[in-house]
Amino acid sequence: MPIPDDVTGDEIDQDVRQELQSLPKGLAEDVARNLVMVAKLIDEDPEGAYGYSKVALRLASRVAAVREAAGFAAYANQKFSEALSEFRAARRMTGSVELWPVMADCERGLGRPEKTLDMAGAPEVHKLDKAGQVEMRLVAAGARRDMGQVDAAIVTLQSPELASSSVQPWTARLRYAYADALLAAERADEAREWFAKAVEADKDGSTDASDRLAELDGVEFVDALTGDGAEPDHEAPHPVREAEPDRHAEPDRDVQPTRAVEPDEDPAVRPAAEAVEPIEPVEDIAVTEHDIERDVERDIERDIERDED
Repeated sequence: MPIPDDVTGDEIDQDVRQELQSLPKGLAEDVARNLVMVAKLIDEDPEGAYGYSKVALRLASRVAAVREAAGFAAYANQKFSEALSEFRAARRMTGSVELWPVMADCERGLGRPEKTLDMAGAPEVHKLDKAGQVEMRLVAAGARRDMGQVDAAIVTLQSPELASSSVQPWTARLRYAYADALLAAERADEAREWFAKAVEADKDGSTDASDRLAELDGVEFVDALTGDGAEPDHEAPHPVREAEPDRHAEPDRDVQPTRAVEPDEDPAVRPAAEAVEPIEPVEDIAVTEHDIERDVERDIERDIERDED
């Protein structure tokens, strides 16, 4: 798989670059370029990222960063056994517990939620930073749900991080998982409240909390041009969401009102400040069928007079 010429390998983190210094210069550059491609493609093209990770692994299997990248590429392709093997290898090389939550999630992927819960109670969890501990809590709650223990999953997610009003990188995902568990437990009113809180914290759209909230509020997607039920016009503006407000819902004092579509999210909706001024109809150029018939008759009379002359 060719690598674009503009990918030099200098884009990798400084820590990874230092790890690659143990390799000959030319080899280190090749490995770095492949690792850059893994990072660039892993979200949009997991299979492509996996291919580049295999090349890097073939070139430098004794570099921890390479084993970690190969693990994440396999994980993105749901190759959980392979991912777990690579993560274990990286952990042996570094001695770090950073990968503990994703290793536990691989156990979930392999259908072993009991093993995931064992890892959630292991001493390694106490060595994780705050973000890692929250991630471990999310994985453990997922394992509970895999086992049909929805109420236990809800309790697992209840934590100081969930109750905190401050927004951290993990806040949106934690609130979303809590809302989803509440909905699974048929506690729809509470679920709606927490989906709204997830939307409030999700500034970069890392979850589909806004869509889930819209579903609970009964939002319908209607094409502004073709109308409901018509085939969409590919050149038409993005459909506009229309919502029927829930008149029975209690107001949430902790959450700011949430709009179904923000102006900067949907090109079909424009801020009031940028709205086009309405065009007033010009009465002087209005044309009726009577005017057209009169003009046609006048033209015919002129033609008859011209012929007589």
